[in-house]
Amino acid sequence: MTRTAPLDASALERRVRELAERVQSLRAQIGSVILGQEPLIHDLLVAVLAGGHVLLEGLPGLGKTRLVKTLASSLGLQFARVQFTPDLMPADVTGTRVVEEHAGALRFRFERGPLFANLVLADEINRATPKTQSALLEAMQEAQVTVGGETHPLPQPFAVIATQNPIELEGTFPLPEAQLDRFMFKLLVGAPDLAALVRILDTTTGAPPADLQPLLRGVEVTELQALARQVLCGEHLLQTIAKLLRASDPTAADADAETRRLVRYGASPRGGQAIVLAAKVNALLDGRPHVSRADVERCVLPALRHRVVLSFEAETEGVTVDRLAARWLASATRG
Repeated sequence: MTRTAPLDASALERRVRELAERVQSLRAQIGSVILGQEPLIHDLLVAVLAGGHVLLEGLPGLGKTRLVKTLASSLGLQFARVQFTPDLMPADVTGTRVVEEHAGALRFRFERGPLFANLVLADEINRATPKTQSALLEAMQEAQVTVGGETHPLPQPFAVIATQNPIELEGTFPLPEAQLDRFMFKLLVGAPDLAALVRILDTTTGAPPADLQPLLRGVEVTELQALARQVLCGEHLLQTIAKLLRASDPTAADADAETRRLVRYGASPRGGQAIVLAAKVNALLDGRPHVSRADVERCVLPALRHRVVLSFEAETEGVTVDRLAARWLASATRG
């Protein structure tokens, strides 16, 4: 990630407000295409501007793919889409070495896969086998791909936005925990309300919409990602986030009885990092150079709902991570 020279408090605040205004225009443009999903658009932008990856879960036909393509167009980023299927191979995603003849001799040449783009849509990722899903691990963690012993850096900025159908549907493979942990946010795509549905039916069956204009450039997205790290997060908020992570851990000495019974594995430190970075972006988009408690609270569920592994008892009782996380947050805040 490109390093941004630290700004003094007044200069940081001015730059934050300037960029926040531009992102508001960006959010409005995406909202004019993706109707009735304003909170989802906000959370998706937060994750991307924090330099994270996003997992979108929802039933088919809710506009997940269109949302990602609209985001890429509005950000002016190079876009690639990979349709995940059971027969997709890792080399189809990362790229492969091919043999070619040069000056009478044979040599290997690396043929880049679709991962070499700024914004990669992994469509219906849980329809591919775990072997192919794992091809994304190095790219998502280290922004590079290693093939045949050679490492190839990915373009910057780089983000993977994956869509998945609910795991109860036929032909799906659950994502491994190590893969899930690479996603900063898991966002649930719900059905639009009645008013938004009427507008969707009207706009999508009329004249084609005008082409979207890019409102940011790739270098500006990278600048925003670096600038977000300069937003201040107080020690008391870091303490709250740390207590929240501890509260989710069933092996912790002070874990409560319900957590011990309903949770197999708690949130990793990477979950806490996701909350802090996303909270900083939330503050930046609000034009503030410092994080508030509300910024933290807004990021808890999307950052933790895919990182906590529930027990069999929790699944049979219909307990969700969202319900437990709300209680852990209340406990961490009181403490």
